[in-house]
Amino acid sequence: MGSVWKNSRVMKLFAIQTPIVQAGMVYVSGGKLAAAAANSGALGLIGAGSFKPAELHDQIIKAKSLTNAPFGVNLPLLYHGVEEQIDIALKQGVRIFFTSAGSPKKYTGFLKDKGCVVVHVTSSPELAKKCEEAGVDAVVAEGFEAGGHNGRDEITTMVLIPQVVDTVKIPVIAAGGIGDGRGILAAMALGASGVQIGSRYAATVESSAHDNFKNAIVKAGPGDTMLAMKGLVPVRLLKNKFYHDIAKLELSGADNEIIKAHLGKGRARQGMLGGDLIEGELEIGQVSGMIKSVLTCQELMNCFVDEYQKARERI
Repeated sequence: MGSVWKNSRVMKLFAIQTPIVQAGMVYVSGGKLAAAAANSGALGLIGAGSFKPAELHDQIIKAKSLTNAPFGVNLPLLYHGVEEQIDIALKQGVRIFFTSAGSPKKYTGFLKDKGCVVVHVTSSPELAKKCEEAGVDAVVAEGFEAGGHNGRDEITTMVLIPQVVDTVKIPVIAAGGIGDGRGILAAMALGASGVQIGSRYAATVESSAHDNFKNAIVKAGPGDTMLAMKGLVPVRLLKNKFYHDIAKLELSGADNEIIKAHLGKGRARQGMLGGDLIEGELEIGQVSGMIKSVLTCQELMNCFVDEYQKARERI
């Protein structure tokens, strides 16, 4: 694989065989997916946002039992219990941390002092610069196409990546709308040192997503997702009854408290893990319109390699 991908800064940073990061997604990225992605040559990430500290401990143990390759933990800083999660991960030997949804200054120095590699997810060149100043080792620059929680500025990946690359000196990992080898090549051509892929990994055999959700991803068309709740916490969702109910509230001018009340608690778990395609919150990216099958992580990596090579030869 090394001869296919060269040896990018991202591959060196994480000591991995490809420039690909499997995104740490809530209710989708457990220890099984992180280990399978790692075994295929990517950097696997456990999405800590959906786990209580004790559950995160168990998922890290599971990943360690399934792979000897590097893997890390993604920590959305907006959730409670982050410090306990960090402590658990460190005690289990995790030394790669992706942080998001909060200030990169909060834990970067502490983690760097522990010998960790720290990456922060950002959605604009200005924020990427602040991440660099905070001391992170790399940034994930995530475009508007991405699933789940998203930037408010709606900057698309195609225009975001070159601007971030021109703004910072640290490695840039492109994310948002990347789901095959052609997208990987395009991101590298824009100056990225690697890519982070989420939605395509959500529809894998090893993903912990409910089969109903995986099948809904496979059936999705190019216009079947939309960014919602921009005034609250922007999130890209698959259109279903829950999405349309939220859209009606927003169109009617409902304030954030009313939207919060309708959102309630546990909607993402209900949809993505529980398989409720009607009332659940189904977080997925625009790239879902390209996904036509559920593959294993190794089969997916084989596709990435083949598609990347063919695209490179074609141009």
